[in-house]
Amino acid sequence: MWKLRTILPVIAGAIAGAIVALVLTSGGGSRTVTTNVVTTAGPAPVPASFSKVSGLNINEIYKRDINGVVDIDVTTRTKANSGFFGSQPQQSEDEGAGVVYDTKGDIITDEHVVANAVKVTVNFEDGYKATAKVLGTDPSSDVAVIRAEGVPSSELHPIAFADSSSAQVGDPVVAIGSPFGLPGTTTSGIVSAVGRSITAPNNYTIPGAIQTDAAINPGNSGGPLLDANGRVLGLNDQIQTSSGDSAGVGFATPGNTDVKVANTIIAGKPVQHPYVGVCLQDSSTGGAEIATSSGNGCTTGPIVVGSPAAQAGLEPGDVITAVDGKRITSSDSFISVISTYQPGDTVTMTVRRSGHTKQIKVKLGDRPRSAPTAG
Repeated sequence: MWKLRTILPVIAGAIAGAIVALVLTSGGGSRTVTTNVVTTAGPAPVPASFSKVSGLNINEIYKRDINGVVDIDVTTRTKANSGFFGSQPQQSEDEGAGVVYDTKGDIITDEHVVANAVKVTVNFEDGYKATAKVLGTDPSSDVAVIRAEGVPSSELHPIAFADSSSAQVGDPVVAIGSPFGLPGTTTSGIVSAVGRSITAPNNYTIPGAIQTDAAINPGNSGGPLLDANGRVLGLNDQIQTSSGDSAGVGFATPGNTDVKVANTIIAGKPVQHPYVGVCLQDSSTGGAEIATSSGNGCTTGPIVVGSPAAQAGLEPGDVITAVDGKRITSSDSFISVISTYQPGDTVTMTVRRSGHTKQIKVKLGDRPRSAPTAG
């Protein structure tokens, strides 16, 4: 019987004029699915896009990386509805994928794959199984590190990460994961867009996501999106769908962020993100505009009380056009720029207010674990 396969649907897109997820400002369904399960019996068909670039073909990428991709079974505990015998805890079984990161047994996956886990089992390609502990998670970037315990070094085959900022539209990509309980399933496509913003499990915004048309379905979460050289561009994370199944619009978290967060977790340090504390919308005249009212995701108001934005004197309706001289053209670009700073940094925002331009200094805070507003 199929278990629930974990993947996050996209809750909201970046539609012009819509309020986008940002307090911080950085940032399934039908069971019918067609998958391409690649085996080593023979080479897989190569899309035309692969023949026009240097690199490996799909079969070569699969053979090179499959031993570094794991299937993850997760047992979570949830509270049942109260009944005649009172509220009793219930367990559910989820499944996702992960990428072997080092020879210590550290594996990177999506945070939402292992959220609330009470038991995690890692299944390697050759059938070897191991219990894993959750080393740390960061819901703001949807990244988690688990450590498989007592695993012989012969089972650990780390996959190198690429510079995700180098991804370009049209680049060929390969996704490997466990959609619908089918570990090792391999699909291919291209980079459909770069620099997308997607919503994290805690309702903050993840900037720099990579969009792909490679088939991604529930169970692919945490598995790698690989470039033509077999390096990890990012972790498969979300799909845009109305049915719960792949519609050819999938998103991977940016590998550069994945690596930064994973290294921080492995080092035993807290993961921190810069925080402003505003709810934004795109301005019709260019820039990122602070909302003027609640609603459309601004559940606590356009500016969070006591936030860095409030302390600096930012106001609803302000249009931010630059940060430290870097031009801001939209809410997404504001998120991307702010995400390059650290909590405690002071930035100068160029703000258009009532027809006048102002320079406002904002000392960035450390993002709360959960967003005060939704999006």
